[in-house]
Amino acid sequence: QMQLVESGGGLVQAGGSLRLSCAVSGTPFGPSVMGWFRQAPGKEREFVASIAWSSGNTHVSDSVMRRFFISRDTHKNAAYLEMNNLKPDDSADYYCAAATTGSFSSWYDVASEYESWGQGTQVTVSS
Repeated sequence: QMQLVESGGGLVQAGGSLRLSCAVSGTPFGPSVMGWFRQAPGKEREFVASIAWSSGNTHVSDSVMRRFFISRDTHKNAAYLEMNNLKPDDSADYYCAAATTGSFSSWYDVASEYESWGQGTQVTVSS
């Protein structure tokens, strides 16, 4: 099973930016799909963005479109979430996830499609 470790969370003022990283290990072949989810206190886990590992094809939720961008570096075995123009509503624990199933351009926006999860990194946006 893959191991995922997130980093890059922290406290930022509204309008600021953060870049989250997710280091992937424990697999010789890499994932098929990577995703980012978030969960705020008292709320359900929410899909944020997903990327097909091979093609780089991406899908971003409407709530963060044009502010958040997902990318990956296949040589470094890492995925990233660039978050811009952050809002207090973006405050949450952010989790990266990996799936080993999927085609060349697959992305998943459902948590159950992912097999491996990181421990999460906290993002707090102050107003």
